[in-house]
Amino acid sequence: MAPAVPAEAIQDHYLYSMKQFDVPLFYRSPLISAIKQKRKEADKMKKPASPSGRDFTPTRLDFGPLQVYLARHFGFCYGVENAIDIAFRTVADNPGKRIFLLSEMIHNPQVNADLVAHGIRFLQDTYGKQLISFDEITGDDIVLIPAFGTTLDIEARLRQKGIPTEKYNTTCPFVEKVWNRSEVIARKEYTIIIHGKPAHEETRATFSHAAAHAPSVMVKDMTEAVRLAQYITGAKDTGSFYEEFRGQFTPGFDINKDLRRIGVVNQTTMLASDTQAIADYLKKVILGFTGNPDSFADTRDTLCYATNDNQTAVSSMLETAADLALVVGGYNSSNTSHLVELCEEKLPTYYISSAEKILSATEIRHYDFHHQKETVTAGYLPVKKPVSILVTSGASCPDAMVEAVIGKLLAYFPGSRSLEEMIRGFN
Repeated sequence: MAPAVPAEAIQDHYLYSMKQFDVPLFYRSPLISAIKQKRKEADKMKKPASPSGRDFTPTRLDFGPLQVYLARHFGFCYGVENAIDIAFRTVADNPGKRIFLLSEMIHNPQVNADLVAHGIRFLQDTYGKQLISFDEITGDDIVLIPAFGTTLDIEARLRQKGIPTEKYNTTCPFVEKVWNRSEVIARKEYTIIIHGKPAHEETRATFSHAAAHAPSVMVKDMTEAVRLAQYITGAKDTGSFYEEFRGQFTPGFDINKDLRRIGVVNQTTMLASDTQAIADYLKKVILGFTGNPDSFADTRDTLCYATNDNQTAVSSMLETAADLALVVGGYNSSNTSHLVELCEEKLPTYYISSAEKILSATEIRHYDFHHQKETVTAGYLPVKKPVSILVTSGASCPDAMVEAVIGKLLAYFPGSRSLEEMIRGFN
């Protein structure tokens, strides 16, 4: 059974799904556009204000010997389409000007390669390593802030150089929503616990914004949350905190007083169940230790609607009997890796960045994100007919890449219906 969807996420979904962006046609897919349009029309007959009124069942594509089940929600989200729209429009509107990106626009290799091909240069890599010195840019240049946002320090450096940040800021509004939530609880003198990957651009940006208002500390998973709880209760010597969480807390963090009132927010692309479990655990610990109901802030869910939708859609898709799952997306994409985690719990799952990773009918090159390396698996397709495959993609993956994956698979199933025939069936 798929998990319940927070009412706030539903409101976000309907609010932001209304806006249309000018995304390059080469990212679109005739098949998936037709499917999404038909599903959207069916949704209009339901009650959007109620979780039970939303249909998260996958779309079945009956190709004959190949059965593909597409997750109800996947692919480009509001924040990604907004960022891509601004980036390509900026290039078109500023011929001859030097245009830079602070780091990867989104975590998709094709999109970032396309931006480079259009003359955009990256100032930093995805981990914050400087590729081009800030000393080389001037007030005449354009600097795009990626969808993940950036730190307050970097924003200040750009403004000092006379580079406007607002016009070319593609920060996702759901990331900004987390920043705003952090500021609200900071005003009430709560320390902010951020569930996120410390090296991720978004978490670094959120940490910077949170730190401007309150003591803050990052935890990447439940293991770290449990260790942090031991400092809350005094089970561990306070002095060891500063070494154990080195680089994950704000300057001047006082372990003796800054863990008496806390609130939890997150990197928007984390696994929803993990964030909830961490929040529930820390709430239970601190309330049990202090006995004060005001020692834990009600931050509500800070995942974006797309993360909620995509994870819920995968959970629903996994109720369908299938032979394997394919998850398409960039290998450094946080939200995509969490979709892989969900699928891995139920059936063989292959994380691929493009159709080219499907080497043949017998071999597939895929990413093992647990060990951070690609590997080749033989015999990934069962010798039976029909073969049923679950397919989804991350929020930064173009629909065209998903269609290309389906097209590649069809080549290994003679007698299948064609993509063109399937498109006609949905139009």
